[in-house]
Amino acid sequence: MKSLLKQLVEIESPSHDKAAVDRVGALVADEALKLGADVEVIPNKKAGDHVVARWGSGEGGILLMCHMDTVFPLGTLKNMPYREADGKIFGPGTMDMKAGIVICLAAMAELKRSGGTKRPVTLLCTSDEEIGSHTSRKYIEEFAKQSVLVLVFEPALPDGSLKTWRKGVGGFWVKVKGRATHAGGDHENGRNAIEEIAHQVLAIQKLTDYPRQTTLNVGVINGGTVSNVVPEHASVEVDVRVMQPGEWERIDEEMKKLQPVLDGTTLHISGGLNRPPMPFDDTMKATFEKAKSIAAGIGMDLKAGGTGGASDGNFVAPFGIPVLDGMGATGEGAHSDREFILADSLEEKKNLLVELIKQW
Repeated sequence: MKSLLKQLVEIESPSHDKAAVDRVGALVADEALKLGADVEVIPNKKAGDHVVARWGSGEGGILLMCHMDTVFPLGTLKNMPYREADGKIFGPGTMDMKAGIVICLAAMAELKRSGGTKRPVTLLCTSDEEIGSHTSRKYIEEFAKQSVLVLVFEPALPDGSLKTWRKGVGGFWVKVKGRATHAGGDHENGRNAIEEIAHQVLAIQKLTDYPRQTTLNVGVINGGTVSNVVPEHASVEVDVRVMQPGEWERIDEEMKKLQPVLDGTTLHISGGLNRPPMPFDDTMKATFEKAKSIAAGIGMDLKAGGTGGASDGNFVAPFGIPVLDGMGATGEGAHSDREFILADSLEEKKNLLVELIKQW
């Protein structure tokens, strides 16, 4: 498992580099073929190709979901090489989520040695999760609808817990148009777009509602050219996280109600919901309890948790299909130069996956 993980990590695969992601896809496809899978490579012009590996056929299948892209640019390995120390494995993408791919392939290898599975299993490895899953979403939803269980191999929480709830995530772009004039000679006839966007920032931030688990974050602001010109343009990017049903609709309506404060300025607002919430509802509770019972049979005390971050599991939840996220390795520091996994968690999660496939 460590050997394959090292190979995957050392093939750097930033989301926007199709050739790089395809190199990972070629290795994944080759490993799956060795394990007897029927492998399909789905061509993709906008990002890396998606890889689908199938063991068995028919209804009642289990879907394993991974992504091959990472947030790290080419060349990161020079300062952040793959290495093992003190029971940890470091390197770009080790935790998010090349370890997840390794766990899936290792589980299928063990099942092959022990006689196969009673259910068909599909492994879907996508290429653009870190940038919104815009080209892979339709495949995620299509394969999920054909499955009785979906397992997402994003990393576990730091204490090893599965992710049984996730917030939905969306965003808005707010653009202001004012009127440019000379800041010294014609200040009074200008319409300062930065001043207007400042009013809008305060209004947007006030839409955050912690009791409802709804947050809005103005994370990027742009405007102006030089200090002696009244700025004609300004804009902000807004991150939105929602948990409760109806909250996205409420926020969307409130954002559309925003109006200019300064005469002579105009607003343009765009955006939408990228991933719906994955709530800890009755279906999730039943799914987790069944998994917990199966895990107990191999001495694992499975725990449930959640996060404000989103994943491809969010696309599955609205269909009412049993889904469990955080099935990948345990570690910390995702998306940073501190990223690592606990080496022992590779074997632990592989054993859990084997039992879930056998007993579900």
